[in-house]
Amino acid sequence: MRFSLISLYLHILIFSQAASATSVLPNLKVVLTNDDGWAVAQIRSEYNALHEAGFNASPLRSLSFTCVLMSAPAVNKSGTGNSTAVPSVLTTPCEFDTCPVGSPAVGFNATDRNLNYVNAFPVDAVTYGIQALAPKLFQSPPDLVISGSNVGNNLGSVITGSATVRAAAAGSLLGFPSIAFSGATAAQISYTTLESDPTSKFSLAAATYNNLTLTFLQKYLSNLENPILPPGVTINVNYPGTENCPTASSISWIFTRIAAPSEGTRDVESCGKTQLTDELTTIRLGCYATISVFNATTIQDVSADKQEFVLKKLQGLLSCLP
Repeated sequence: MRFSLISLYLHILIFSQAASATSVLPNLKVVLTNDDGWAVAQIRSEYNALHEAGFNASPLRSLSFTCVLMSAPAVNKSGTGNSTAVPSVLTTPCEFDTCPVGSPAVGFNATDRNLNYVNAFPVDAVTYGIQALAPKLFQSPPDLVISGSNVGNNLGSVITGSATVRAAAAGSLLGFPSIAFSGATAAQISYTTLESDPTSKFSLAAATYNNLTLTFLQKYLSNLENPILPPGVTINVNYPGTENCPTASSISWIFTRIAAPSEGTRDVESCGKTQLTDELTTIRLGCYATISVFNATTIQDVSADKQEFVLKKLQGLLSCLP
């Protein structure tokens, strides 16, 4: 296959940023979803980066390797929270005209079977990915669900209405460890812009967020002696804007909580304190990526012991606020 110079540029950019995070990724099968739609640039960029890192569900590759498949809404379903519906035939085109009116309720990319749409809500898309696509493409259930990275942050109380967060929660409630990722610098634009405008701030931000996600996964998944997450527990990760934090190396990782602590709040001890700073406050302070642990049913902060379970897996990655 002949690659254009633009394609080669993107390949080099993504690979060079992700290279340090690809060496110890474990052998896992991953369902990737979002709420922005299956053809948005952000998720396609992440899919490509995961693919480069070894998350490759090609039938030509042994299932002993880590694999990824994408199952996302046919159109933008941002902000639809926990909504659900039976997938239906398209009465309007798929996002960015990627499939015509009359297309089936579920479908896939003609050149990549692992890129799938579901004409329903994000919760339905992740459920379909877990229950229908994984058995078909992996010949087994998935090991992990990744939701996002989302176009825009999901922080604090607003996460109850976030379909990105709710899709991750749905995966957890179905019995699969799930993580939600969101980035501040992003736009509701077609994946084709990754090649047509590879040096735009959105293409470059996507590459930075991909690098951060791979770094997080490398660290968090490096020891699988214990379960990935406790049952019913999910992680919410948010990235700052890249205007002032343009590279992954310029961003520090902070262990946070969803809601601002009250006087009697007692969290896991981190950085010498037993009250974590909330994620919204933290991300406003500068170049910080936030990691919060929440209950998949209530979409609220978990107890200190469940925070500790996640914190222990991230030792060596985290920093403290000044």
